[in-house]
Amino acid sequence: MSPEEWTYLVVLLISIPIGFLFKKAGPGLKRWGAAAVGLGLTLFTCGPHTLHSLITILGTWALIQAQPCSCHALALAWTFSYLLFFRALSLLGLPTPTPFTNAVQLLLTLKLVSLASEVQDLHLAQRKEMASGFSKGPSLGLLPDVPSLMETLSYSYCYVGIMTGPFFRYRTYLDWLEQPFPGAVPSLRPLLRRAWPAPLFGLLFLLSSHLFPLEAVREDAFYARPLPARLFYMIPVFFAFRMRFYVAWIAAECGCIAAGFGAYPVAAKARAGGGPTLQCPPPSSPEEAAALEYDYETVRNIDCYRTDFCVRVREGMRYWNMTVQWWLAQYVYKSAPTHSYVLRSAWTMLLSAYWHGLHPGYYLSFLTIPLCLAAEGRLESALRWRLGPGGQQAWDWVHWFLKMRAYDYMCMGFVLLSMGDTLRYWASVYFCIHALALLALGLGLVLGGGGASRRKAAAQAAGVAPEKLREE
Repeated sequence: MSPEEWTYLVVLLISIPIGFLFKKAGPGLKRWGAAAVGLGLTLFTCGPHTLHSLITILGTWALIQAQPCSCHALALAWTFSYLLFFRALSLLGLPTPTPFTNAVQLLLTLKLVSLASEVQDLHLAQRKEMASGFSKGPSLGLLPDVPSLMETLSYSYCYVGIMTGPFFRYRTYLDWLEQPFPGAVPSLRPLLRRAWPAPLFGLLFLLSSHLFPLEAVREDAFYARPLPARLFYMIPVFFAFRMRFYVAWIAAECGCIAAGFGAYPVAAKARAGGGPTLQCPPPSSPEEAAALEYDYETVRNIDCYRTDFCVRVREGMRYWNMTVQWWLAQYVYKSAPTHSYVLRSAWTMLLSAYWHGLHPGYYLSFLTIPLCLAAEGRLESALRWRLGPGGQQAWDWVHWFLKMRAYDYMCMGFVLLSMGDTLRYWASVYFCIHALALLALGLGLVLGGGGASRRKAAAQAAGVAPEKLREE
C-alpha cells in the first residue's frame, strides 16, 4: 500500500469512533462539530490547497443567491469548469494539488451540484404555490429554506464521506442534524454486519496485488508472455481493484452507520444517494422510534455480491459506487441532449470520465461501456427470449462470464491511465472485448433485436419486474 492509501485508511477508521461521539449530539454540535472535523482533516491532508474547495463553495453559493431558479445548470457548469482549471494547474506553472485535494474536490463537486438542484426545486415549488394560491405542505425531499453561507460551508466540510464518499444530498444531511431520538437508531449491530467482510477483502487485495502487480503490465517483458497469460492477467488486476474499493467503501459506510447518518425507516424505501422515496411520519416518542426498523440504504455505496454476480453490464454499473451512480442518473443522464438510451449512456460516461480526471485511460474505459450496453441489449432482446428455461439459464451464465471479462478489460484503462499503456495492453489481447461487442451488436441488429416489444419480452423472460424496467 502507498502512503496515500494508508492515509485514506486511517481517515476512514478514525471516522468510526468520531461517528459514535456525534450520534447523540444536538443539531448544533453535529453541524459545527462535524464541519470542524472535516475542515481539520482537509487542512491536514491538503494544506494550502484547501483554498480550491473554498473557492468552489463560494462560487456555487454566489450562483445560488443570484439565480435560484436556474442555479442547477449554472452550478454544474461552474464546478466542472473549475475541475478543468484545478487539473491544469501544473500546466499553468502553479503548485500541483495533493491527491487528497483531488478527492475532496471530486466529492465536493457532487454535493454542490446537488445542493443547487435542491434549491432550484424549492424555488420552483414556491412559485407553483404562489401561482395556485394555497400551500400543499412539506413535500418529500424538499428543503425547508435556502441554506445560508455558513450552512453551505458546514455541509460541504462535513467529515462524513469527505474524501471517499458516500455522496449524500443536503436533505439527507439535514435529516441527520434533526434526527428525532437518535439514541433509538441502531448503529453497532448494523455496523458489525456491514464491516465483517472488510478484513477478508483487505487480505485478498494485499495478496492479489502482490502476486499480480500492475507495474508488470508496463514492462516490455510482459508482452513476451503467451496470449492466454496476457488475457488472464487482467482478471487479478480487476480483482485487486475491486477488493481495494470494497474495503474503502465499506469502511466509509461504517463511519456513516456509527453516526446514525443516513438512517431511515425501512418503510421509507430509501435509495442509495437519493434518500427516502416514500413519506414516513417521524416518531413521536423514544419508544415509537425504537420500535421502527431502520436501514442505511441512503449511504450504501457498494453491493459487493451483486457487483460480482449480477448478469448484465448495466446491472454491474448500478451496484458499483451506488451513490455516485444515483447522482449521474439524476443530474446527467436525465438531462442528456438525446432520448436514445445508448447515447444518453455515452453522454453520462463521458462526463463521468471527465469528473474522474483527464487521463486518457478513463475515457477509453468509460466510453467502451455504451458499446457493451448496446451489444448486450440488442443480442439479448434478439435471442434470449427464443430459448427455453434451460437455455436461458445457460445464456445467463455465459452473459455473466462475458460481463466480468468486459469489466476486467475496461479496468485496465482505468488503472493504466495513459493512452499508450492502455492501447498497448488492449492491442496485445487483440481488442477482444471491442471485437466481441461489435460482433454481438451486429448479430443482434441482423436478428432484429432492440424493438420495444422484444426488449419487454426479453426482460420479462429474465424475470425483471415492471417497476424495475421503469427504473432502468
